[in-house]
Amino acid sequence: MVTCLFLETATKKAQATRRSLLHVPYGDGEGEKLDIYFPREVSAASRFCLFFHGGYWQSGSKDTSAFMVNPLTAQGVAVVVMAYDLAPKGTLDQMVDQVTRSIAFVQKQYPCNEGLYLCGHSAGAHLASMMFLTNWTKHGVTPNLKGFFLVSGIYDLEPIVYTTINAPLHMTLEDAQRNSPQLLLEAAVTRPSDPACHVLVAVGQHDSPEFHRQSREFYQTLRRGGWNASFEEIHDVDHFEIIWNLTQKDFVLTQMILRTILHEH
Repeated sequence: MVTCLFLETATKKAQATRRSLLHVPYGDGEGEKLDIYFPREVSAASRFCLFFHGGYWQSGSKDTSAFMVNPLTAQGVAVVVMAYDLAPKGTLDQMVDQVTRSIAFVQKQYPCNEGLYLCGHSAGAHLASMMFLTNWTKHGVTPNLKGFFLVSGIYDLEPIVYTTINAPLHMTLEDAQRNSPQLLLEAAVTRPSDPACHVLVAVGQHDSPEFHRQSREFYQTLRRGGWNASFEEIHDVDHFEIIWNLTQKDFVLTQMILRTILHEH
C-alpha cells in the first residue's frame, strides 16, 4: 500500500509541476497511450527519454511510472511514459509491436529531435532491448535512437516458460525464443547502425542471481556484437528501489542517465 502511494505521489507531482500531454494515442488500441512531460522551457525539449514500465508484462501502469520526470525535465530532457496492453489481453508479440509503434510515433511527432533514449525496467527493459534489431522500414521512419538504459532486465525468456509467471502470458517455447533479445543478438549478423549509440545495462546489488546472470550475459553479448555497451551494478538497491530512486536527482543511476543524454562524459 505504501509502495502504491509512493508511485502515485511521484506521478501526481510530475503532473502538477510540469507541462504535460496525457493519454496521447499512439495507435488505435484502447491501451495504446503515452504521456509526455516537458521541461519548463518547452521549446528547449530536443532530447526525449522514453520509459517502459516493468511488471512481468502483466502488471504496472504508465500512470504510476513518472519516476524520472522531475530530475530529467529540470535538465531540459522531455520524458515520455508508454502504456502497452498487459497479459492476458496482450501477447508478447503485440507488446513488442506496440513499443515499436510508440517509438515511431514520437519520432514522427518530433522529427527534429536531437536524440531518443529508451529506458526500461524489468519487463520494460526486455521490450526496449527488442528494439535493437527492429526493421523500421515498414513504420516509415527511422527513430533517432541515441541510447538505451536497460535496468534490471529480462533478456532470455526461455526460463520463464515453465514458471507461474507464464500463466497469463500463455507463452510457448517458440514465443520465448522469438522474443528473447539475448538469443536474437547472439544470432544476429548485422552490426549496430550507429556505433556511437550507448547502451547501459544496470542491475541492482540486491537483485536476484538470475537478474544478475541475465544482465551480465546480455552486456557481454552486446559487446561482442559491436555495441557501445557498459555494465553497472548499482549498490544498496534491490529490484524495485533501483527504479524508484530515479525520482532523486542525486541517485547514481539518475546521474548516469543524465550524463549520457547531455553528453557530459
